[in-house]
Amino acid sequence: MDSHAGHGQRVVWAVVPTDIGPLMLAASTDGLLNVVFHATDAVRDKALARLAERLGTEPVEAPGSPLLAEAIRQIEAYFSGERQVFELPLDWSLISGFNRQVLRELAAGVPYGAVVGYGDLAERVGQPGAAQAVGAAMGSNPLPVVVPCHRVVERDGGLGGFGGGRETKRKLLALEGVLPEPLF
Repeated sequence: MDSHAGHGQRVVWAVVPTDIGPLMLAASTDGLLNVVFHATDAVRDKALARLAERLGTEPVEAPGSPLLAEAIRQIEAYFSGERQVFELPLDWSLISGFNRQVLRELAAGVPYGAVVGYGDLAERVGQPGAAQAVGAAMGSNPLPVVVPCHRVVERDGGLGGFGGGRETKRKLLALEGVLPEPLF
């Protein structure tokens, strides 16, 4: 199949081992497009099929691609504790409207080692009372870890939900020093 999207985009992907399990990274010529947790063969194949359907192109496995090189380097540095801020071009084409607005605010306004409540994030984008909609935006985040939806928590201090699973969220928050490392 053609490896270029309808608007001339090439989409490449690779799986990167991390402390929270394998992550699939996909990138276009515009930037990092998708991060997928727990990228076993079955999860990866489903994610690639979704990307192909959404973008009208078949993503190509290319772990050595220059489109992925910097994203892989920064993800590895993040998990080794050497990087706190991602400085990557992002392709936001998989998300739009309110969800994109919320995720852009999250990426720009909630730094490493900090957390924000769902309701607080809703207020930041001018939609007080839209905490549940913010939760839905977090669930639709195509760029987890890089766009840090793990930093959004419940008002009472509870972890809240997480597309990668609560244990993954807990590990990411521990990596950032928000939660203590588990004893076991």
